Amino acid sequence: MISSDAPPVRQTGPGRPSLFSSDEVERYARHLVLAEIGGPGQQKLKKASVLVVGAGGLGAPALLYLAAAGVGRLVIVDDDVVSLSNLQRQVIHTTAAIDRPKTESAEAFVAALNPHVTVEGVNQRITAENAMALIDAVDVVIDGSDNFSTRYLVSDACALAGKPLVTAALGRFDATVTTLRPHETAADGTPNPTYRCLFPEPPPAGTVPSCAEAGILGALAGVAGSLVALEAIRAIVGFGEGLVGRLLMIDTRSMRFETLSYGWDPDNPLTGENRTITDLSAHRR
Repeated sequence: MISSDAPPVRQTGPGRPSLFSSDEVERYARHLVLAEIGGPGQQKLKKASVLVVGAGGLGAPALLYLAAAGVGRLVIVDDDVVSLSNLQRQVIHTTAAIDRPKTESAEAFVAALNPHVTVEGVNQRITAENAMALIDAVDVVIDGSDNFSTRYLVSDACALAGKPLVTAALGRFDATVTTLRPHETAADGTPNPTYRCLFPEPPPAGTVPSCAEAGILGALAGVAGSLVALEAIRAIVGFGEGLVGRLLMIDTRSMRFETLSYGWDPDNPLTGENRTITDLSAHRR
């Protein structure tokens, strides 16, 4: 981890045994005074690692707030390059970064924002061949991809690896966000739901237009991406009530935020009573 040149300052008092530099104390001051985070929570963030799949509309604002929050290690997987049309919503990329790999642009942004964060760019697509290795090496995963095949791949891989996943999707003026922890149980003892409990099958090919075809409100990506970062921070620190078993639906035309509760489906093929998905072989092409 990259450290400040400032001398380290020991945080004293109950639950504060760790070292922070004086720069970190000032940088994270508004977290340190929050009872729900404080020194212990900030130390959890410092020690945590998050994989962000996609450095685009959702991943860009998520990376911004994860870096600002002091998440110690960020791994970014994306095989795309920055284009001029990205800049309307992908706020960590600049005009000067056009034609550069998004991972390189994101790495430069994170380094400029917070030198205490280690960032690793993986300039390739997440696939059935590399997903488990990438996910096994982190604490939390964020899926900011823009296609259903990647969403099902990442959600299956996280369930198999036993890692929390925050996943979101963007429409033209609407978005959804949820958190998946199917490796854990609910208060009543039933398993937490999977992505396949919420969406058993992807929609038929061609029925959901792409962002380029349908358009998207730029600021919507910022709202949803910030909420994704918040859910990842919650997964690391542990406070309040998250979106496990709840789908947050955002409609910016009517400015409504609603939640839909969903539960474990015993017929789902991943964690159901007669599971048929035990590896990622079905995702291999």
